[in-house]
Amino acid sequence: MVTVADPATSTIPRRSLLARLCRDHEQLVIGGGTLVAFLLAWEAFGESGLVDPLFISSPTRVAQAGFALLHDRDFWNDLGVSGREFILGYGAAVALAVPLGLAIGLSRRLQYMLSPFVDTLNAVPRVTLLPLIILWLGIGIWSKVVVVFLGAVIPIMINTQSGVKTSEARFIRVARSFSASRFKIFSSIVLPGTVPFIFTGLKYGAGRALLGVVVGELYAATAGIGHMIAEAGNTFQTDVVFFGVLIFMATGLVVVALLDRLEQRFEKWRPNAR
Repeated sequence: MVTVADPATSTIPRRSLLARLCRDHEQLVIGGGTLVAFLLAWEAFGESGLVDPLFISSPTRVAQAGFALLHDRDFWNDLGVSGREFILGYGAAVALAVPLGLAIGLSRRLQYMLSPFVDTLNAVPRVTLLPLIILWLGIGIWSKVVVVFLGAVIPIMINTQSGVKTSEARFIRVARSFSASRFKIFSSIVLPGTVPFIFTGLKYGAGRALLGVVVGELYAATAGIGHMIAEAGNTFQTDVVFFGVLIFMATGLVVVALLDRLEQRFEKWRPNAR
């Protein structure tokens, strides 16, 4: 006797499998679907003729401009210049801001000494210092490195200092009651509680560093992705402008993703918030 499967019941496993996949990858499905819908709407609007392509462009044209730039030697030179500015400025900011923020958080006298300078730099937009920096260092790479450094160092330092200040006082009192040394208190209590604040500052500082690269190269530069964007805007090459913006956006996402991956290695230090 041959049994025939009911079509209504045979589709249940497939539907449950699809629902489980969507549930397990909900962020990817929703985020990816929203992005695809946005790109399709942008493409349709750009090709509809309602707006001059000179002002809005479209994803297809941006991709074509990017493909052409990838075969241009000047583009790779600009990318290398912007990359060096970001790496040198951001790396110097991290190397100085993290230990100095820890020191300021641990030492009240050092905080009294440096707080006026930190608060002043935090209140003053670093972009306003750009004319002076270019006057001192010229329009070469080092003026942009200083701008990137100034943009990133203050957020990282302030977040690190705040992390030290939020250390649990009761844990420190218990450690002192057991005659724990200052280094032991710092390594086992203060530093683990500060790590999430440090990574928050690193992520925020990365965005400010990229902003420093863009502003510095837009203001005065002879090379760099920001300089490429400025020249493309002056000659109404909207596709190239969008592609340059896409490069900075992708760089920021990659840096944040790498910092998130690095932060996961310290996840065991994070207290359980359930």
